[in-house]
Amino acid sequence: MELMIPLKSQSGIPYYEQIYSYIKEEIKKGNLKPSLRLPSTRLLADHLKVSRSTTQMAYEQLVSEGYIIAVPYKGYYVAEIDGLVNIGQETTGEMPGLFAMADSSEAELQSPTYQVDFSPRGIDLEAFPFNAWRKISRNTLVDDKKELFATGDHQGEPAFRQAIRDYLHSARGVNCEADQIIVGAGSEYLLMLLSQILGEHKIIAMENPTYKQAYRVFDRLGHKVVPVEMDHSGMAVKLLKKSEAQIAYVMPSHQFPTGIVMQVKRRQELLAWAMEGTDRYLIEDDYDSEFRYKGKPIPALQGMDTNDRVIYIGTFSKSIAPAIRISYMVLPKPLLALYRERVSFYASTVSRIDQNVLYQFMTGGYYERHLNRMRAIYKAKHDVLLGELKLFEKQFKIKGEYAGLHLLLTDRCGRSEEELILKAKEAGVRVYGFSTYFIKSQPENYPATVVLGYANLKEEAIVQGIRLLKEAWGVEE
Repeated sequence: MELMIPLKSQSGIPYYEQIYSYIKEEIKKGNLKPSLRLPSTRLLADHLKVSRSTTQMAYEQLVSEGYIIAVPYKGYYVAEIDGLVNIGQETTGEMPGLFAMADSSEAELQSPTYQVDFSPRGIDLEAFPFNAWRKISRNTLVDDKKELFATGDHQGEPAFRQAIRDYLHSARGVNCEADQIIVGAGSEYLLMLLSQILGEHKIIAMENPTYKQAYRVFDRLGHKVVPVEMDHSGMAVKLLKKSEAQIAYVMPSHQFPTGIVMQVKRRQELLAWAMEGTDRYLIEDDYDSEFRYKGKPIPALQGMDTNDRVIYIGTFSKSIAPAIRISYMVLPKPLLALYRERVSFYASTVSRIDQNVLYQFMTGGYYERHLNRMRAIYKAKHDVLLGELKLFEKQFKIKGEYAGLHLLLTDRCGRSEEELILKAKEAGVRVYGFSTYFIKSQPENYPATVVLGYANLKEEAIVQGIRLLKEAWGVEE
């Protein structure tokens, strides 16, 4: 059969979401009957003139939600959904889970009124290596590996942790043993685990503005969180010393959302602060250090630590895909002892099968090739965006342009953040307010700033979006 799916290139909604939403609604309305065989991902991609990875992504989400069934060697079939219960509103078209945005400041779903959405949360899933991932997944289960279905190591599979250790040492300069690594399903879980290791009464200092999801985790766990202002080098150590905090949460390689890359001197100052107390630690969140476009990669703060005071946290969400939900934490040896004493009874939250797939992906050379490809893709988008923003330099200061997947535009003309966002919206472009990333409230004297993410946009969409913003904000040629 053929599916006549009306794709809208100007809607601002990615094609895979449009395909997913259309098929889901047709199944819910009864237009696609149970047991009906759907076209293969290849045929549908050819019919719609999109990449096969696009249709594959939509089908996989439909399978995970139970709307369709994948039958090995036969294809995809519409599932029986009479027993499914709708929870909340599902008519918006956004794919939950895989495509949902974690930050509540960005939880407003995409609307067709936006032609271009500069979300700082997205990544380019069009370039995901589906063929390699599918091959490894199939090979993982080709033999009856019964051990993969048994309970594994609480810290994560030893071979997988060794692969992570080898990667971190060669690519990020992290010094650790595989035994110090804890694998978990997302950074939020690891932060909750870390809270129980450190003790719930610890005062935690965070850069302000910061990654609000981490702040919410600490806050909900009962920690007193102290916002510490930043200067051009990152967290101000003089203010940190006044905070009475025992833990400092920092993002030295590429601070979110400011884009600041912490200088070596400031890193040394933070390490010195940690050594001034008997029970002080730094949490280094190294969330997107793989993507740097000027100069050499900045080594991790953990690699400078010779006194076991840095807790290193990383994730595969930015470098591979958010749905992978695999993160890792490197504990200093004193905290590793506390982990074993206090919380080692928790089972690993990542399945052994998923760990094995990612282990083979890394050790087979696929991960390195994927990173090299993504760096090239993101750098091309980054360069297009900067090129289009040349005309904006009289009205805006551009910051954070040397690393990561977003940059900042700070107004020079006295306009408010709300005005910039509203005018952009009226032009069909979604931009994001910098003020939403501050703990409690933004300082009164902070100039209006908006965040532009570009990872999940095609180069043509970036050009279109910036041209619309030029008109909306009155940027002259």
